[in-house]
Amino acid sequence: MIDLRYVKKLIDMIDESTVDSIEITSDKGMKIRISKTPQHRGMQVAAPMPMAPMVAPAAIAPRLSPAQGMPAITEGEASAPAEPPKSTGLEVKSPMVGTFYKSPEPGAKAYVSVGDRVSKGQIVCIIEAMKIMNEIESEYAGIVKEILVQDAQPVEYGQVLFKIDPNG
Repeated sequence: MIDLRYVKKLIDMIDESTVDSIEITSDKGMKIRISKTPQHRGMQVAAPMPMAPMVAPAAIAPRLSPAQGMPAITEGEASAPAEPPKSTGLEVKSPMVGTFYKSPEPGAKAYVSVGDRVSKGQIVCIIEAMKIMNEIESEYAGIVKEILVQDAQPVEYGQVLFKIDPNG
């Protein structure tokens, strides 16, 4: 049985926060998802479903013809299969849904910047979820090669936040 007061409280908390959506799964198999986005506004309660790993579609860059101001593809380029760019570095992923913050407070120095050396366990950012500020620690030691999220941007569970070069 669903406690509607609990669900109503969750909806009110989401409406008042910067968090866009929340999903809760109970150990009894109940699943509740609440989202603020207009196309998904409301609540869904469903039976548990097996989760499959999500695979992001590869980005496809349009090829322009000479008439559009770009050089034509040479025969050697046309016959070579397009390879996706190789991802280098270890990935620090978001452990939760929330809002990414690069510094402990507005106007403060960022925890890390591209080129900084980080150690395992060092705080690299904050993710706000349900009005709670969660300090995220690096799982790796190395040099920060990329920061893939903008400050105050919503992030999803498992989204890559940083790429770290362990050999740097």
